[in-house]
Amino acid sequence: MKTNKEDLFITYQFNAPRELVFEAWTDPRHLQHWYAPDGCTIVFKSIDIKVGGTFHSVIHDPVHGECWITGVYQEITFPEKLVFTMELSNEQGTLLSAADAGKSKDWPAAIITTVTFESSGGQTKLTLHQTVAEAEARKTGAYQSWFSMFDRLNALLSTGK
Repeated sequence: MKTNKEDLFITYQFNAPRELVFEAWTDPRHLQHWYAPDGCTIVFKSIDIKVGGTFHSVIHDPVHGECWITGVYQEITFPEKLVFTMELSNEQGTLLSAADAGKSKDWPAAIITTVTFESSGGQTKLTLHQTVAEAEARKTGAYQSWFSMFDRLNALLSTGK
């Protein structure tokens, strides 16, 4: 999977130190509280956050149904960088094409997600890069979902939960 200028890039400023923001991305107890779009929930069937570790999750969406994803953690550099794959799957973990998963024909079956964390005073500048066209992410709502998830995480970090 190669990157290009059409890929999705998002920057977000968190009101928390980067070690705390990084931990929220790498601790399943935290992920379950924020890592799903508004109105949805996430359940991790399995998650092993280490280089080479895998995850298998489902987002329950009351409108669009279930979305199963598997992935592999490719890089974890505390507290600076996180790289993982995301591939469409079914409940058993079998990989699916976008069409078989009920997604747009233009949605990639596999995506690389790179998240970087940069200190900025007592805050954190997070940059997210995904190997999916930004236009496709906007069309499907994935783009907007990142902002709702980041807003929820920022609120959780602000309250110390």
